[in-house]
Amino acid sequence: MNRSVLLLSAACATGALVLTGCGSSTKSGGDSAGGTTTIKLVAADYGDKASNSSKTYWDAVATAFTAANPKIKVDVQVVNWNDIDKQVKTMIQSGNYPDVLQTGGYADKVADDLLYKATDVLSPATQSNFIDTFSKAGQVKGTQYGIPFVSSARAFFYNKAIFTQAGITEAPKTWDDVKKDADLIKAKVPGVTPYALPLGPEEAQGESMMWELGNGGGVTDASGKYTINSAANVETFNWLKTNLVATGDTYPNPATTDRKTAFADFAAGKAAMLNGHPSLIQMSKDGKVDYGTAAIPGKSGPLASTLGVADWMMAFKKNGHQEQVKSFLDFAFNKENTLKFDELYNLMPVTKDTLADMTASGKHADLAPFFALLPQASFYPLGDTSWDAVSAEIKKSGGSAVSGDPTAVLGDLQKKAEAAVANK
Repeated sequence: MNRSVLLLSAACATGALVLTGCGSSTKSGGDSAGGTTTIKLVAADYGDKASNSSKTYWDAVATAFTAANPKIKVDVQVVNWNDIDKQVKTMIQSGNYPDVLQTGGYADKVADDLLYKATDVLSPATQSNFIDTFSKAGQVKGTQYGIPFVSSARAFFYNKAIFTQAGITEAPKTWDDVKKDADLIKAKVPGVTPYALPLGPEEAQGESMMWELGNGGGVTDASGKYTINSAANVETFNWLKTNLVATGDTYPNPATTDRKTAFADFAAGKAAMLNGHPSLIQMSKDGKVDYGTAAIPGKSGPLASTLGVADWMMAFKKNGHQEQVKSFLDFAFNKENTLKFDELYNLMPVTKDTLADMTASGKHADLAPFFALLPQASFYPLGDTSWDAVSAEIKKSGGSAVSGDPTAVLGDLQKKAEAAVANK
C-alpha cells in the first residue's frame, strides 16, 4: 500500500509479505465453442511461503465461482510483489491483457484508457458496500476506476513500560504532549529513542503526511493541487526540526532512518513512541513489548483522519468480458471471501459488512483502534498519474526538511511536483 506498511509497508501499500508467484501464464481467456468464457485474473501474492500463498485462496474462489457459474472459468495467475508490475507491463505490451488485476495502483492504467469504470463491473449492491473513503480514493477526476481490495490505517504506538518509568500516565494527544513526554523519557530512561521518526527513503511520504495532517496540511488541497510547500506544512517541519530533532528526542538523522528500523527498535523496546500500522502489533508481541495504541497526536488534538493505504483491483476493457467480470467481482467481494482473505493475512477490510463482522466478532481486539480510524482515512493522491514520481522525490529528499531549511526543501519538492504534473 505505493508505499508504506503494515504489516507492513511497505512497499506493498499494506505492508504485505511477498513470495515468488505461481500459477498459469496462459493468454487471456476467450470464448470457447461450447459457450464457456474464460477470464484471466492476475493477483499479487500476500503470502511469505508456499503454504500461505494467495494462489491457494484465489484457486478456491475461482473453483467456487465456476461451480455457481458453469459458463465462466477463471484462469488464476499469482505473482510476487517484486515482479507483478513488471509482468503486467509485459502482458500489456504483448497484447496479453488480464481481465482482472489486483495490485498496488491503478492510475497509470486509467491514463492509458485501459480500464472499465467501477460502475461498469460492479453491481449497485457491491458498489455501495465499500467504505466510502476507499471508493473515493479509487477515483480519477471524479470517476471511480480503482476497486479497493485490502487496506491499512496508521495509529500511534507507545511502550507502556517506558511510559511508566518516565512517570507518564496517558498517551499524548497533541504535539506539545509528544514533546513533553519525549523530554521526560530522555531524562529518565537512558538508552531509549523517545520518538522514532523515520523520514528515510523507505516511506518518507507516509510519515510526512501523518505529521502534515496533524496541522491541517497535506500533499494536496481539496481540488487535488499539490501543496507540498504550504504554510501549514512548512510550520510542521519547523516544529519537528526545533522540538524533536534538534533536541535529540529522535534519531540523529531521521532522513536516513527507514520505517523498518523504527519498527524494529520499537519491537525491541529501544524506542518509546512512533506512528505504526497493524503489522507492528505482532512484532511488538514477538518482542514482548507491552504496547498501547491511540489516535495520532496533532498540533492541537488527535487526528480525526489518519493516513490510509489500500491495494486495488481493476478490470480491463480489452477482452470485452464485462458481464463475466462483473459476475466474478460480485462473487469475489462477498463477505465470506473478503473476510477469509483479511483474516488470513491480518489485513484491514474495505467493505462495510466485513468491517462490521471483524469489529463485532471479538477476535480482533488488537485491531479495534484501526477499525475506528478506517472510515475517516485520508489517502495519497492515488488517482493522479504524477503521484508515483512525486512520491519518489519525497522519499529521496523530504526527510532533509528536518535538518535543513524546511522552506527550501519543501519549495524544491513543490517545483518537482508541478513539473511532474506538467509532464504527465
